[in-house]
Amino acid sequence: MICTECGHRNAAGAQFCASCQAFLEWEREGAPPEPTAAPRRPGDPLDGPPDAGPDHQRPESSTAPATPATPPVPPRPDVAPRRPGRPCPRCRADTPYDRRLCVRCGALLDVASAPAANRPLPWWRRIFRRGPQRPLTAGDRPRLRSRPRPRLLLPVVLLVLAAAAWFGRGQLSELFTFTQDRTSDPKPLHADQFRGSSQAPGHTAHAAFDGYNNKYWAPATGGPADGQYLEADFDQPVRLLKLLITSGSSAKEAEFLTQARPSELTVTLVSSEGKRSSKTLKLNDKPGQQTFDVPGTEVTRVRLTVGGAYGVRSDRRVAIAEVEFFGRR
Repeated sequence: MICTECGHRNAAGAQFCASCQAFLEWEREGAPPEPTAAPRRPGDPLDGPPDAGPDHQRPESSTAPATPATPPVPPRPDVAPRRPGRPCPRCRADTPYDRRLCVRCGALLDVASAPAANRPLPWWRRIFRRGPQRPLTAGDRPRLRSRPRPRLLLPVVLLVLAAAAWFGRGQLSELFTFTQDRTSDPKPLHADQFRGSSQAPGHTAHAAFDGYNNKYWAPATGGPADGQYLEADFDQPVRLLKLLITSGSSAKEAEFLTQARPSELTVTLVSSEGKRSSKTLKLNDKPGQQTFDVPGTEVTRVRLTVGGAYGVRSDRRVAIAEVEFFGRR
């Protein structure tokens, strides 16, 4: 028996649809009801027409059998009108009103649980969620998935990312350090030991690292001073980022011109593992601080070697008023 409401095929003789629970029409609904005999009252004759009259006498020898009474047909139960369906809160499929579960996705349709059904799905379910599908009509079947959904995709992706992070931990560390260098302000770094290749009386190497620019370092002899150097050691390795140099004997211009000034310095960085790296700095012939980017990792020693000078004379010495280091420990 095919349900006229949803088109579901039911077993023969079923009175209610197994899908939408609608009442099924009887097989003999179109046939007219059979006539029923009136109930017999006491004293009524068994045969003959009821209006035969007083002169009519029925033969006593009549032995015609009486017509059997037809059993009454039970009346058809009243069928309540079917209420319109309601959409499923999850997949929006049209579902009969008296159903508790959705005919497509099986979601609970009770009024008490409706707020819970409308709650947003977890993030891990929204990633692989497909869009709403077209509601199926009577006689249609859901389309079969040609390929199964890869359930191991997420664990495999996580394993690949973990392996990439493990093998690339060195690059990740450098990237983190580079980001930290760019986003954080460098801090002053103070050396623990100082020395020079030579020094004039009253102008020791410590004068170039004391934080004041009214004193300066100068080599023992005058002239160009090529190859003369200053050197500073750190007890703990540091990450060097910037180098500030105050050239000449003072930051004041009148005193600045009284001595020779370096025009070129070669900065050599020595790491805790003994690795060396060098960078040549070009200085301007002007009083005051000059800033240079000199990056270095695990630095324990810095050497500044003079490679040229301004205002060189035999009675003048190449002077450096101050050297400052900036970075992170």
